[in-house]
Amino acid sequence: MAEGKVRVYLAATLPMLAEARTAGEVAPVAAHAVTPALREWYVEGDEEELEYVAFTRAAQDALRLLHADAAAARRRVVVSADVAAGAVRQQDGELGSSAVQVSAAVRLTDVAAIHVDDADAESAVAAAAEVVDQAAAGDPDAQFTVDSAEDHELLWYAPSELADVLDQ
Repeated sequence: MAEGKVRVYLAATLPMLAEARTAGEVAPVAAHAVTPALREWYVEGDEEELEYVAFTRAAQDALRLLHADAAAARRRVVVSADVAAGAVRQQDGELGSSAVQVSAAVRLTDVAAIHVDDADAESAVAAAAEVVDQAAAGDPDAQFTVDSAEDHELLWYAPSELADVLDQ
């Protein structure tokens, strides 16, 4: 990663990726990064573990986006991008928070990778999208459903494979 850049994880849906391909940029709806609050909360975690936490939270936000868009394919999407540090601001000071606000659209040239669920995950993701807010509120049954979706690893694609991802 270039100096002065921050790796952010942007929650998205497949229709949002299609819009990004047309526009040449990803709209940062929900974003996560390794923040000072996350580092303080998880002091024993190394950089890779902290990035995994931020990535997983972006995948959970992708569930919320799917809940809001009933027409979207039931696949979580996370876009990893390296953006200028000055364009990223921690959203809240809550201990352990990875939520950030990205002040501008993220150019496709800044995308490091695209992560998308495999078709095999669709039923688990569909169920999780319906209960993600209840899980966040502490419902153990809903959390079990969300965890079932998280058991599916998101597939990794290079930015140059965006058209292939969308054509699947």
